Amino acid sequence: MQQLITALIIPARLREFIRVERIEPVLTVQQSLVEGNVEAITGRGWHVLLNDEAIHIPLPLNPRAEVLIREAGTPMESTVSGTAVFLGHGSSGNDEDVPRHLLSLAERLFETRLAA
Repeated sequence: MQQLITALIIPARLREFIRVERIEPVLTVQQSLVEGNVEAITGRGWHVLLNDEAIHIPLPLNPRAEVLIREAGTPMESTVSGTAVFLGHGSSGNDEDVPRHLLSLAERLFETRLAA
């Protein structure tokens, strides 16, 4: 079993809570969370995993994840759909704990306390 990492999970459905979970950094777990094949958008020191077929399925829009991505300084032209899984980006390209600054930004944006 691999070491668990901390992920920030933002569901598309607004009635579902944003949460922080410890997950195994393996593809099968990531695919389960995004409900399909995984694609990534990369920011500075972090990346967000999304369903790569979200617009074709279609999955619901995820305005909270879209706002966090943009507020974290990553420009985007398209919309974000489906559950978003934010992780840290290690120097060797491995998944790591979601950075604390991203959790703090999410707490301020969404007025919620996230336990890490």
